[in-house]
Amino acid sequence: MKAADIMTRDVLTVKPEDRIADVVALMLEKKVSGLPVVDAENHLVGVVTEGDFLRRSELDTRRERTRWLEFILGPAKAAADYVEANARRVKDVMTPDPVTVTQYTPLADIVSLFEKHKIKRVPVTANGKLVGIVSRVDLLRALSKQLSRTELASDQTIRDQITAAIAREPWAPPYIPTPDVEDGVVTLRGTIFDATVREALKVLIESVPGVREVRDELVLVEPLSGVILDQPEGQSGRN
Repeated sequence: MKAADIMTRDVLTVKPEDRIADVVALMLEKKVSGLPVVDAENHLVGVVTEGDFLRRSELDTRRERTRWLEFILGPAKAAADYVEANARRVKDVMTPDPVTVTQYTPLADIVSLFEKHKIKRVPVTANGKLVGIVSRVDLLRALSKQLSRTELASDQTIRDQITAAIAREPWAPPYIPTPDVEDGVVTLRGTIFDATVREALKVLIESVPGVREVRDELVLVEPLSGVILDQPEGQSGRN
């Protein structure tokens, strides 16, 4: 999937000359934590977020630095702190030249940008103009849509897909027998030596289209001693 598949196209925006008081009221009204800033031709010039309003004189949260640190940093930094705490226009607090993506950027790359830059949204641009925005909420909507899909598949198809999926994963044990599948119910049997791998196998199987239920009949064994740590009811003894 790409940005164009999930992005919000009707984007709420603000202008650099907009009053901060109006923008804050708009963010509260629309329940958003950030907004793109565009010029008269809809070119993206910045982004303003709730984080830009944390250090404010009105809240008595302005940055306070010791005199020796102010001396080291110089008057320019002190002046920037003053602007941050007292500005009245968006242009004075917004983040210019924000991270952007195109309509063709894969979702995997967008998620990497979220993590790398610690951001919650990324504008989508074409030739410098804003055409959409992808937020974490958009990702959640896409995930919800995918999770709610109900697919039908034959038991043989499910079995083949499970086998192929297990073969692709480097952590998956190659000695696990092919699971039994009946009417979409998968029964997982065999011996496993790691509880985490056991859970990962169940998650893998649950993600295969057509699977309705996973029945875990795996035997968990301590690898060095051979002691059985967990097994299905009705079984006993050592591995």
